[in-house]
Parts: sequence; structure tokens; C-alpha cells
Amino acid sequence: MRPAPSSSRRKDKTPTRRPPMLSKSPQTPKKSQVSKPAASPRKRRFRPGTRALMEIRKYQKNTNLLLRKRPFSRLVREVCQKFSVLQLRWQVYALMAIQEAAEAFLVMLFSDANLCAIHAKRVTLFPRDLQLARRIRGVDDM
Repeated sequence: MRPAPSSSRRKDKTPTRRPPMLSKSPQTPKKSQVSKPAASPRKRRFRPGTRALMEIRKYQKNTNLLLRKRPFSRLVREVCQKFSVLQLRWQVYALMAIQEAAEAFLVMLFSDANLCAIHAKRVTLFPRDLQLARRIRGVDDM
């Protein structure tokens, strides 16, 4: 037998409280000395997608680089060693310019791939969306 749709699982009865003590005795602690029970801090739960939208707004507001500088610098130096036998030096501003260009390229590539996913009536980005965006752009030799 099903319960009535208006009934809930909560108890209808509210808990009863003890009446306050009428006599003031010296043994009762002051308000400042009474320790309140520590409420367990519950972590805030956002609805699905809300956290992602917050991150998108956060990263769109600032102009910081998204990739870490040291690992990117090591990658550039490693690629440079493959093309040249000499140990080449890099200026900091040159590395920053290459990193800025690389991040701009990746952002545009992901936005094009996102359009491909939307065209396929999806919200999830698949590797085939990135492959299609690269093929349309003409970036096949990577």
C-alpha cells in the first residue's frame, strides 16, 4: 500500500524542549562559558554544471597564462634541441611570447572543436571533434 502523496518522511511532531530552570543558582555557567555543540560543517554542493560555469567566468576575467611557465620552458628547450645541436639560450620574453601564442592557438582550437560538438547536438567534446577542427583548419602535420 502506498503512502498518501501529501505525507512526507519527516516526523510531524516537533521535538519538545525542556522548560528553563527557574531558580538561579551559582552553579549555572554564564552565557559566555556555555559551549555550543559544534555543528558539522557541510560542504556546499552546487548543481551539476554550476561549478564549470563559475570556472569559465573566472578564467575569462583574468589574463594570466594557463600553462605553467617552467614546464612549458622545458618543453620549448627540448624541442629546440631536436632541431639544433647547439645549446641555445632563450630570453624570458621570447618564451612568454611563444607561450602566449600557443595558448591562443589552443583556445581557438578548442572553441572550434566545441562548435563541432554543438553541431553534432552534443555538449561533450570528443577527440573526433578536435580532429575535425584541425582538419578544417588545415593543421594535419602535427
